[in-house]
Amino acid sequence: MPNPIIPDLKTLAAAAGSTPVRLTWVDDARGRPALRIEPTKTEFAISDEWVVILSDVTLTDGVIEFDALGQSEPPQSNFLGVAFRLVDDVTHDVVYFRPFNFRAADPDRKAHAVQYVSHPQHRWWDLREQTPLKYEQPVVPAPDGDEWFHARIVVEWPEVRAYVNGATEPSLVVAALGTGEGVGVGLWVGPGRGGCFTNLTITPAVS
Repeated sequence: MPNPIIPDLKTLAAAAGSTPVRLTWVDDARGRPALRIEPTKTEFAISDEWVVILSDVTLTDGVIEFDALGQSEPPQSNFLGVAFRLVDDVTHDVVYFRPFNFRAADPDRKAHAVQYVSHPQHRWWDLREQTPLKYEQPVVPAPDGDEWFHARIVVEWPEVRAYVNGATEPSLVVAALGTGEGVGVGLWVGPGRGGCFTNLTITPAVS
């Protein structure tokens, strides 16, 4: 088994220059030290997304694990995930979470808790219209949207699986829509208030 890659998120925050997102190291984010990523703009387009690319980290197949902290209110306030098979900040696959939908009373919102997309060709709004609930699902059991949750993303071309909080059954299983050519990895946020990441571990598959 290859050794896991554990990026230094505190160093990543310290090294950040002028970017469209603000990287801040937080010593106590609900009890954990963490990297906070938040957009610097306050008005958003439906297509807005940002990838913090991890330098010198590559992954073809393997497992990406991390803890993330968002918030349950207001709706549309935080979209948090990881980009993989990344060519650049335009072309990549993403699995991301909508913590504000984890325990939403509206069942339609609750069904949109974890999402797979492949940019730039397969955006969430196209996938939702063309293949409803194929590339997004609820998380069962639903985490508290205001608390830390653990995500485990398994990339085994062409399949992608997302597990949450140690569940033995995946919350999402999809066949990848991208080309599979990229090998980069990055932390990903969508429009809104961003969120926190910690305990990021990347374990390449045995070749």
